[in-house]
Amino acid sequence: MAVIEQVVGYAMNYPAKQLALADEDREVLESWVSAHNTPQALAWRAQIVLHAAEGIANTHIAEAIGVSVITVREWRKRFESEGIASLTQVKSGRGRKRLIEAQKVKQIVHDTLHSRPKGATHWSCRTMAKRHQVSAATIQRIWDAHGLQPHRVGTFKLSKDPEFVDKLTDIVGLYMNPPDKAALICVDEKSQIQALDRTQPGLPMKRGRCGTMTHDYKRHGTTSLFAALNVLDGTVIGNCYERHRHQEFLKFLRRLDREFPKRKPLHLILDNYGPHKHPNVKAWLKKHPRFHLHFTPTSCSWLNLIERWFGQLTDKQLRRGAFTSVADLIDAITEFIEVHNQDPKPCVWTAKVEDILQKVGKCKAILETVH
Repeated sequence: MAVIEQVVGYAMNYPAKQLALADEDREVLESWVSAHNTPQALAWRAQIVLHAAEGIANTHIAEAIGVSVITVREWRKRFESEGIASLTQVKSGRGRKRLIEAQKVKQIVHDTLHSRPKGATHWSCRTMAKRHQVSAATIQRIWDAHGLQPHRVGTFKLSKDPEFVDKLTDIVGLYMNPPDKAALICVDEKSQIQALDRTQPGLPMKRGRCGTMTHDYKRHGTTSLFAALNVLDGTVIGNCYERHRHQEFLKFLRRLDREFPKRKPLHLILDNYGPHKHPNVKAWLKKHPRFHLHFTPTSCSWLNLIERWFGQLTDKQLRRGAFTSVADLIDAITEFIEVHNQDPKPCVWTAKVEDILQKVGKCKAILETVH
């Protein structure tokens, strides 16, 4: 609005037809002018209309905004005839002409999807620009417009478990309809967690520079974390052991037996790792019938919600940590569990079995087509 104040003095000397402007339109135009993310072209169109509503001459509006008088007249006419919506639209045939022909764009997209350069697995902006004799910035704009990211690749693994559908239905059913008066627990092990210490002290973060740490490290041993996530309240029970065998798994089961009320059934969701099905484990479970084990399909760790918690542990406590001993590492893990349990969040599963099977079916169909 400062621009209006600068030029409003001209209005008396150079009278112009005052543009009729409704109060609601004025509020919208003023918000466009004051907003930081408004496109520049839209902002000066709004200024033209606001100045015209003050009765300021077209020549002074043009001088204040930095456009031609013809431009001011054109947008005044557009607003009078079509309203405020016309300011956000550009008539066909106006604006900068297309420099890259549609056929060229189509060819670039086709080559990105169906070819690769010699000596490389994927295209880069520069290699594709060299192939088509355009700038790397042009290639990047085309890729952005078509949602193409040749430098990225996703990973996947389809389960070949013959009981995939039955196991999937069982576990998703537990998540979406937990058993009444029972505990639903996701159990897994994060094995061989290394106690890594950096060879040199890093520098702390400061303005304009991130923190630093050496790329090499010293190994001080490993530990294996056995953890159980209570799906209904989000709390975690964890124990660290030197080894990762069925003996340690039995110790952890005994702790779960102590942690939960004796008469409460415990439904455990876990993977198909050997110690979970060891004969000694099966014998112990027969003596403790309140334990009910539900195994995920092979190659389906994403079905076990404890994996998400393991990801948080790695990102927030382990990846950037420096540990001088295994005991130091165990203390850090224990601290993370304690802090997590101070403000736990219940886990909510929303994906239906039908939706999961539909996605899996699409992936299988694509694989069969490719191979």
